[in-house]
Amino acid sequence: MMGRAAFACAIALCVGSAVSVAQGQNGGFPGGARFGGLSDCPDPPMTKNVPYDGEFTFVRLKYKGGPGQCYYRGEPTWAHGYGYAENGTAEMNLMRIVGEISVMRPHVDATNVIAIDDPELFRYPVAFLVEAGYVTLTDKEVLALRRYLLRGGFLIIDDTREDAFRGQSGWANMAAMLQVVLPDLHPIDLDVTHPIFHAFFDIPSFDIVKQYYDQGPPVFRGIFEDNDPKKRLMVMINFNTDISNFWEYSALGFRPMEESNEAYELGVNYLFYALTH
Repeated sequence: MMGRAAFACAIALCVGSAVSVAQGQNGGFPGGARFGGLSDCPDPPMTKNVPYDGEFTFVRLKYKGGPGQCYYRGEPTWAHGYGYAENGTAEMNLMRIVGEISVMRPHVDATNVIAIDDPELFRYPVAFLVEAGYVTLTDKEVLALRRYLLRGGFLIIDDTREDAFRGQSGWANMAAMLQVVLPDLHPIDLDVTHPIFHAFFDIPSFDIVKQYYDQGPPVFRGIFEDNDPKKRLMVMINFNTDISNFWEYSALGFRPMEESNEAYELGVNYLFYALTH
C-alpha cells in the first residue's frame, strides 16, 4: 500500500511537472465545448496500435456515436480524453503510474484503440469506453461485446452523465445499450466496501473526483454475473464523473493534485481488480 504523499511524488515524476493547486482552482479543463449536427464527426487523427505481445496494453473501444456526439473539439465521443499527440495521453499517463508503483510492466509508450467488433479485442482482458450515453451498436457489435464480457472480459465505462444536450438522458441511453448487450443483467449501485475500491489503494469515500458539480456527486455502479454482487464484476461504471480527464490533464494544473491522485487511484484499482479476479 503506497502512502498518498509518496503517490503524489510518483505522479509528478511520471506524468510531468507538478500540478499547481492555485491554477487548479478555476475548475475547468482545456478544449472548450461546441456541438455539431447529426452527421458523423470528421475523421480523427490516426491511432497507432502496437501488436499483441503478451504485455498488458490499455485498450480503448471505438464506436459510432449518436446525434450530438461531435460536441467536444469536433471529436467523436469515443475519443474524448484520448489525446492524439502522444497516442493516448490519458491512458499512457495511467500506464506510467502503474509501471512506477507496482511490479506490473505494461506498455507505457503506446496504447491501443480497437473497434468493439474486432476479434483482436479478445486478446485483451480489460477494455475502456467513454461517453456511453452516445453509443450506438450494430448487431455485430452487440454480439461481440456480449461474448467478450461473458468470456471473462472486463469493461470500464467512464465519462458518463446527464446533460441538457441529451435531454437529461445520459443514463437512460447507456442503460438501454447495456440491456441490449446483457439482457438478463442490470447495473447495481456499489458502496465503498466493495473489493474493487481496495484492490491496491484504499478508497475511503466516494466524495472524490467531482467534475459535474451541477449534477451532484459521482456514482459508481457495476454489472455482476447473475446479478450477484458476490460474483464476478463484469462492468465498472463511473457515472457523473470523468476520471480519464484527470489523467489527461494531471500535469497541466487545471485541477488540484489531490483530485488527480484520486483519479489515478481509481484507475489503478480497476486494473488490478480486473487482472486478479
